[in-house]
Amino acid sequence: MHWFRSRHAVSAAVVAAGLLGVAGLSACGSGAGASSPTWAPQPSYTLEPGPNQNLVPGQSSTVPGPSGSESSAPNPSDSPALDPNVVATGLSAPTGIATMPDGTALVGERTTGRIVQVQPQAGHPVKTIRTLTGLDGSGDGGLLDLATSPNYSQDGLIYAYVTTKTDNEVVDFTLAGAVAPVLTGIPKGASGNTGRLAFDEKGNLFIATSDAGQPALAQTTTSLAGKVLYVDDIGRPVGSSVVYALGLRDSAGLCYDPNTRSLVVSQPGANGAADQLSLIKQGDNYGWPTPSGTPGPKLGSVPSTGSGIGGCAVSNKVFYVTSLDHTALLAANLTASKSGSSSLSTLTASLAGKYGRLLTVVAAQDGSLWLSTSNKDGHGTPIADDERILHIQPNGGGGSSKA
Repeated sequence: MHWFRSRHAVSAAVVAAGLLGVAGLSACGSGAGASSPTWAPQPSYTLEPGPNQNLVPGQSSTVPGPSGSESSAPNPSDSPALDPNVVATGLSAPTGIATMPDGTALVGERTTGRIVQVQPQAGHPVKTIRTLTGLDGSGDGGLLDLATSPNYSQDGLIYAYVTTKTDNEVVDFTLAGAVAPVLTGIPKGASGNTGRLAFDEKGNLFIATSDAGQPALAQTTTSLAGKVLYVDDIGRPVGSSVVYALGLRDSAGLCYDPNTRSLVVSQPGANGAADQLSLIKQGDNYGWPTPSGTPGPKLGSVPSTGSGIGGCAVSNKVFYVTSLDHTALLAANLTASKSGSSSLSTLTASLAGKYGRLLTVVAAQDGSLWLSTSNKDGHGTPIADDERILHIQPNGGGGSSKA
């Protein structure tokens, strides 16, 4: 029951004893893992959507064809024809996206706390569902991610990663009910507040946190900052500690593939280094700011020009990650070996330059992808329609989205 959940929120103080149990994490590691793929942008982009254009890793990338996507009315001066991939326009810093059983998506605005429902087909209005109050949207904080409960048909719960006036938290709520804390006490800073959520096939929740602008916290075993946390649906540690892995700088994306059991964090590189795709293994240390043991395995890297990598998703054994710098969606085949390690084929690009900077990508149950733009972040070139939500159907996506 939701009232029970709200009275059993897990705070940093409650899990302190469990945190102390991760002091030996840095000594655990699985080595360098599989060799890192290279990023190979394809030269032949088709920038106008067409009915037979699909996103296929390893081939020349094209813009996916119409999938029954939805949009609010475009600005005629910027969009001479209705783009079937654009399903919403005019949003403010859309960051979190959660897909719904009816084929729609909930989109959270980072700076306003507003949550809107977006239809998967172009031309429909966007509906405001609710606004989360008491958030701090300054810096990179605010409403940072959304996730639908694996048991949504029974409990109706939506989970959110948010920045408050005092900390970062994971909360849950129904579309019309009260907001209840799930995990509180994640350190907050003037920067480094980014966080992402991903459920596994058991219904447990992975939470990727950032370092709150204090790099040392990523290596501090009594802090929730710069970690991957692993809890059940009411915030209790799964196992002896809430901390699953440590040593993360800025968790731009978090995605989990139940088929290969691959957990991946995408994070920007430090001091001009390539952006990283880290394959998260329990007990590993990912080296920020300096590792005290062998860094955890790297799944791959993406060249950066300074403002970074975005979110990630896995669908039908294909891994997707957004590159803000390269204004593209990157894709690669994801495979797992018998030993339990995972590897990527060469990352190839699609949508390059079509919609500007792409931030979040989420895979729906039907194989379609939802994406958000980030052209008003001070690094892009916005148009009148920004920010936008895209809905596309990659090759092998499993059918049209519901209206």
